[in-house]
Amino acid sequence: MSDVTVPFRAGHDGYAGFRIPAIVATGAGTLLAFCEGRHDSGADHGHIDIVLKRSTDGGRTWGPLTVAASNGTGLAGNPAPVVLDTGRVLLVHIRAAAGATEDAVLRGQVPDADGRRVWVRHTDDEGLTWSAPTEITAQVRRPGWRWYATTPGHALQLGGGRVVVPANHSVPPTGTDTGAEPRYYCGHCLLSDDRGESWHLGYVDEDTDGYINANETTAAELPDGRVYFNTRNIPGARPAPGTRADAHSTDGGRTLALPFRPQAGLAGPVCQASVLQLRDPDLLLYAGPADPAARALMALRVSVDGGTTWRPAFTADGLPAAYCDLVRVDAGTVGLLYETGDFGPYERIAFRRVPLHRLT
Repeated sequence: MSDVTVPFRAGHDGYAGFRIPAIVATGAGTLLAFCEGRHDSGADHGHIDIVLKRSTDGGRTWGPLTVAASNGTGLAGNPAPVVLDTGRVLLVHIRAAAGATEDAVLRGQVPDADGRRVWVRHTDDEGLTWSAPTEITAQVRRPGWRWYATTPGHALQLGGGRVVVPANHSVPPTGTDTGAEPRYYCGHCLLSDDRGESWHLGYVDEDTDGYINANETTAAELPDGRVYFNTRNIPGARPAPGTRADAHSTDGGRTLALPFRPQAGLAGPVCQASVLQLRDPDLLLYAGPADPAARALMALRVSVDGGTTWRPAFTADGLPAAYCDLVRVDAGTVGLLYETGDFGPYERIAFRRVPLHRLT
């Protein structure tokens, strides 16, 4: 049987397109693959649901598509799932009006009620049914912030129980700027110390000098207890080397030890990526497209020093590829859920089983 399956394909299951994958494995080993199901087009706004497929055999086959979160004819997106030590799965996500484009939000042209707001719901039966959604915007978004997005990709629960959800936002411009300039993109994270009952902000990185413009962020807990954050850096007027930046936290995401700095060891286009810390063996994995000039060449890279340096480890193929997420499937397998296609990166979302020996 092939090590590659296709849980989501554009034009199927009643959706024009599927984007923004996220995946977790429950305590029982069930894989929950989430993404945005875009009803009418591949656009980032409009009528969008968060959809889900489940696999009970390590991603070799997938059950039927279900809706994990919706917002009427508006947007429910940016799924950030996390499996708790209790077995509960939280799904932190964004809601917005269908017409709230990113450009309009960045420019402050969208009323707050229609803008990017933060919600959470949960499942106690491995994705078969979901609780009513609860809005947490007031707990985690400061007044004046414009753009807002969780992850994309999985969130994490630290060894001490804290839930960490990487996120990004934009701040109002100064002078004659419009707010859509890259330097107004900033980073932060959401924290919960009671397994999702209440939330508060962790670090907030709002350096608008245009060197590092933190955007979509992924995180992992390192073996020494530090939290490693890796972000997409959108080049601005004073671009830093490369398209990635990273940072560490020594207090569970509450603050950053140093602001985000360039990570030029991870060559690739401006695109979301994913990190995952393995135990036994202790390896920090990074997945993302590796062609510096285009969203293509999905690859895994490995760090053994907490993200300071990276080496190539596995290349999926030479096809177009974009957003992705990583999951530990079993003792000998890592799973990669990623956008790809033959003639463009958004034709399908594939799941690839990667034998651990290929990474070591």
